[in-house]
Amino acid sequence: MPAPPEPPATPPPTPGGAESRVPGPLRTAAAYAWRIIAIGIVVRAAFSVLGQFHRIAVAVFLGLVLTTVLRPVAGLLARRMPRPLAVAAALTVGIAAVLGILALIGEIVADQRTTLTREFTAGTDRIERRLEEAPFRLAPGTFDDLQSRIGQLLSSHRSTLISEALSGASRLLEVLTVLALALFCAVFFTHSGDRQWQWLCDQLPPAARPRFTAAGRAAWHTFTGYTHGILLVAATNATLVGIALTALGVPLALPLALLEFAAAFIPLIGSPVALAVAAVVALATKGPLTALIVVVLIVIIGQIEGHLLHPLVMSWAVRLHPLVVALSVIAGAVAAGFIGAIVAVPTVAVTWTIYQTLHHPHPHENTRENTPETQPDDD
Repeated sequence: MPAPPEPPATPPPTPGGAESRVPGPLRTAAAYAWRIIAIGIVVRAAFSVLGQFHRIAVAVFLGLVLTTVLRPVAGLLARRMPRPLAVAAALTVGIAAVLGILALIGEIVADQRTTLTREFTAGTDRIERRLEEAPFRLAPGTFDDLQSRIGQLLSSHRSTLISEALSGASRLLEVLTVLALALFCAVFFTHSGDRQWQWLCDQLPPAARPRFTAAGRAAWHTFTGYTHGILLVAATNATLVGIALTALGVPLALPLALLEFAAAFIPLIGSPVALAVAAVVALATKGPLTALIVVVLIVIIGQIEGHLLHPLVMSWAVRLHPLVVALSVIAGAVAAGFIGAIVAVPTVAVTWTIYQTLHHPHPHENTRENTPETQPDDD
């Protein structure tokens, strides 16, 4: 039996070939580089498209945040009344609570207006006298001249200020529109968000439905855990700040505590900024010693938030390294300003959860018993 013919030998690369002139590591780096560039172009295009609809995106995000708060309350009420009525009751209670807090703050500011004016005037005079002494030794009347210059500046730019005020009024209208749309979304997400997600998954190919259903449930679990955790952090910080400022006799303790509550939604950055405002108020009204105590409070609350509360929040949602959190907040602020700084961390956490679920699904997540349509509405 004749032996099979041997395959022709592959000719060796010529010494002058292109592959011989490019080292292997450089070819690998170039292959990764153009893929990274392509991904960057796609991400940039996605952000450009989202930028055209940023109000809708913000409204949907706020609607999801409200849903994480309203859904447990609606679930409890739905045990004793029809679910649509339970959702309406939960929403009414939430709106009444927010309006009540705002009315209380307005009443406090109105009651303390005279006292605040007197204390701020006295505090400004104290600061001016200290700056005129050693080691600053500013010339007397510096602040008087500064006040007159500010008045002249305001008078010369009156038309610009009026246009800015009108622009602010239009922005206020936009904010109210976004809030109304967020409430509208929250009502439907709370009432039947699980069925909406199931309908969306049913539009996918049958083979992809179980994995995307599991990914949606994991993403919602992460988002809910993060939101509840950050609410706990904000409430804890606001309570500590309110108690400390009240004990120190700093005016506007409740409004400043509410500012701390809102600022805590920007991890690692918001709380120090809010407490810096409290320190300025304390300096102007109570003097340097009280302001120094508030600065010490900034350090203490920062340590509690950074080493106790935020690790607890991340363990509830997704374990993100503090460096990842900081970079996410900065990148979000650069890309979309204040709103970007707020949504950056939950977006990164949810994206990472979806990636892990799609690439490493657990067997029990693909069963039919764990799909959203079979879960009770009060999850």
